[in-house]
Amino acid sequence: MQRLSWSPPRSREGARESFIMSELTKNVKPLDDFNWDEFENGTVANVSKEELDKAYDETLNKVADHQVVDGKVISVDKKEVVVNIGYKSDGIIPASEFRYNPDLKIGDTVEVYVESAEDKKGQLLLSHKKARLSKAWDRVNAALEAEEIVQGFIKCRTKGGMIVDVFGIEAFLPGSQIDVHPIRDYDQFVGKTMEFKIVKINQEFRNVVVSHKALIEAELEAQKKEIIGKLEKGQILEGTVKNITSYGVFVDLGGVDGLIHITDLSWGRVDDPKKVVELDQKINVVILDFDDEKKRIALGLKQLTPHPWDALDANLKVGDHVKGKVVVIADYGAFVEIQPGVEGLIHVSEMSWSQHLRSAQEFLKVGDEVEAVILTLDRDERKMSLGIKQLKEDPWESIETKYPIGSKHNAKVRNFTNFGVFVELEEGVDGLIHISDLSWTKKVKHPSEFTQVGAPIDVIVLDIDKENRRLSLGHKQLEENPWDVFEEKYTVGSVHTGKITELLEKGAVVALDENVEGFATPKHLVKEDGSQAQQGEELPFKVIEFNKDSKRIILSHSRTFEDPAREEKKAAAKKAPRAKKDETPKIENVAASTTLGDLDVLANLKAQMEKGE
Repeated sequence: MQRLSWSPPRSREGARESFIMSELTKNVKPLDDFNWDEFENGTVANVSKEELDKAYDETLNKVADHQVVDGKVISVDKKEVVVNIGYKSDGIIPASEFRYNPDLKIGDTVEVYVESAEDKKGQLLLSHKKARLSKAWDRVNAALEAEEIVQGFIKCRTKGGMIVDVFGIEAFLPGSQIDVHPIRDYDQFVGKTMEFKIVKINQEFRNVVVSHKALIEAELEAQKKEIIGKLEKGQILEGTVKNITSYGVFVDLGGVDGLIHITDLSWGRVDDPKKVVELDQKINVVILDFDDEKKRIALGLKQLTPHPWDALDANLKVGDHVKGKVVVIADYGAFVEIQPGVEGLIHVSEMSWSQHLRSAQEFLKVGDEVEAVILTLDRDERKMSLGIKQLKEDPWESIETKYPIGSKHNAKVRNFTNFGVFVELEEGVDGLIHISDLSWTKKVKHPSEFTQVGAPIDVIVLDIDKENRRLSLGHKQLEENPWDVFEEKYTVGSVHTGKITELLEKGAVVALDENVEGFATPKHLVKEDGSQAQQGEELPFKVIEFNKDSKRIILSHSRTFEDPAREEKKAAAKKAPRAKKDETPKIENVAASTTLGDLDVLANLKAQMEKGE
């Protein structure tokens, strides 16, 4: 019997074919009565071609499209992986589909998806990725239910975390679930294969969330219990700064974290914890408090040093001058640090001798270096109040000398009230101009009609109340009282031209000369033609009342034409009775011989005479 012989392979493809042939023929038994001579001559006795094809096909696996089968890796390089599934040809799969498994080697069994048993070129098309995906969803759900630990390949970064390949499915690994410690460099994990626990699956959107942190939390939890069980208040431990926030610093005590609140970092004020400690810095801390149930540990750093108040100069007393820096500003005052950890409050009322309500920001700002006087000092309560206005002389101490009664000054309008104007002569010295002391002539209903806030105004000191720190001021007193002159000019009965400047319900304001105003009631505004006088009209007015004390002039327009008519009528009436008296017959001699009828005549005559008057 003549045997088939094989020449040594000359290439990688030849090696692959040799391997395939050896795999395909190792379990094949030759026919006992096979005639090799006839086979070489192209004829085989008693064996048809169909029987030969059938015998050959039986040595191959049956492969159908779109099914998942196991295959054996026969070649691996950087670009592709060759897999044998026992078919007449091998499948070539891109190496990128095995990126999740860097330990892949020749001889490994892998799952593959048969895309096509034979393409146009007769090539077997396989996909490892699709094989994994076809079973991945079931495997992922089973792993979640069984709390199974799975392996995943970290493909890349994404917003808020990483993308992990798990069974061919892209799962999301949140940044907070990578490790128990905050991660500052995500890129260091890209390309790594790690163990994960599936923690959440969204069945509707087929989203998977995994966690690496969950695998080590159980171990850490036991570690925390052991550490917390050994803690005692006041105990000093060494730790590592793990995270810095705006409100404090988290310190790793060797498996359990503690928080140093920002107020416990330093005896002085801290606006930024990063100015006190740095990440990964080794520091000693003291245990202030801890909660076994919530696993919370409160730590302190400043408590490792003596309190600054204990080191405060023992000779420091009320009245002494100190220097410091403004560290905090509020509306009610400013806190000044005279040495680290020792602060005093300058209340806004102690910043200026002025009694006006103002904000501390108008006087000081954070960072200002100031000198102040100690007003109160309580070492037990660790409190100190300071003042800066005391560095200047109190202006009220010499108020009578600087602002004597009758002296004239220029002031600044600060604010209004319904009854007057508050003005400031200098910082800390205020006075009130009563509304009645603003003008001799003008009727001021509200101070805003006369002046405005911030405007300068000349004043004269009328009275001083040193005890209550009050000055009574006047403005109109800077001029002579014009009402002494008005008394002679605007006598009752005199007539003057006036202009109606304002109409009110009860009458009208009438402007006269010398900026003086009078008032006329509605009945005195009736004109000669019976119409009512209107605003803006200039008319003659008669003074019907003048009161110097109340500075009041009552006017009437209607009296300017009514009074002359009345006088004329009265004069005419006086003449009429005389004429009738001369025409009256003499009745002296009749009196003696009058009768009752005569008496009636006399009575009627008398009545007529009286009516004529």
